[in-house]
Amino acid sequence: MSIRFGSTLVAASVNFKSSKNLKINRSRNCRFSVRSCVSESHHAHKLVLEVKERLAKDCTSLPVGKYGRDDEDMILWFLKDRRFSVDEAIGKLTKAIKWRHEFKVDELSEDSIKAATDTGKAFVHGFLDVKGRPVVIVAPAKHIPGLLDPIEDEKLCVFLLEKALSKLPAGQHKILGIFDLRGFGSQNADLKFLTFLFDVFYYYYPSRLDEVLFVDAPFIFQPIWQFTKPLVKQYASLVKFCSAETVRKEYFTEETLPSNFRS
Repeated sequence: MSIRFGSTLVAASVNFKSSKNLKINRSRNCRFSVRSCVSESHHAHKLVLEVKERLAKDCTSLPVGKYGRDDEDMILWFLKDRRFSVDEAIGKLTKAIKWRHEFKVDELSEDSIKAATDTGKAFVHGFLDVKGRPVVIVAPAKHIPGLLDPIEDEKLCVFLLEKALSKLPAGQHKILGIFDLRGFGSQNADLKFLTFLFDVFYYYYPSRLDEVLFVDAPFIFQPIWQFTKPLVKQYASLVKFCSAETVRKEYFTEETLPSNFRS
């Protein structure tokens, strides 16, 4: 009995010490993680200030304010997109700020895009998806190239992106794009607009797309995708071909499901 009792005490002592050491290690790891995060945040802020100072010195013609050369949130986003390469971030950011000014993004409104909106070819869904992402839904079958001036389609695209990003909840930074390809035919193909769309996401709204769904893509869409896939580069990995049923079951609840996907 004494031997068993002694063994039990030894085992209990070892377990206690192991548990204590585990708690100490966890505490140390937690402190290390916090210090690491603080250090990374401090480093990122220093880089933001560096970019801001260089833009103020070398790009005085760029506008200031929200989405301007002194917008620290925008600077940080482009730094993250360029993996904190200051020179690359400045190059891409400068191009984006100039484009926003020339395209007059801030002047876009519901009235200014009414002709394109009335086609029903694209809209921002009224609810977030199950992952809390704003959703832009596009119906390419309703797009007829040449029906409107191409600039009208471009304005619609940018306005909807701005609207979707304005709906981002706290902690969410990316959106979901759904291309409902049911009814799509060769008459709807528009490679020029696709090129504009890819440029917009790569140069002006980098890393804002979290996922792109190609829903019920017909056979005729396959060669178009194979042609454009090399052009979109890393964005091709965001694309998922799926069915309308998948959209219904995996991306929305019964209450938030878009009307065009209700069976």
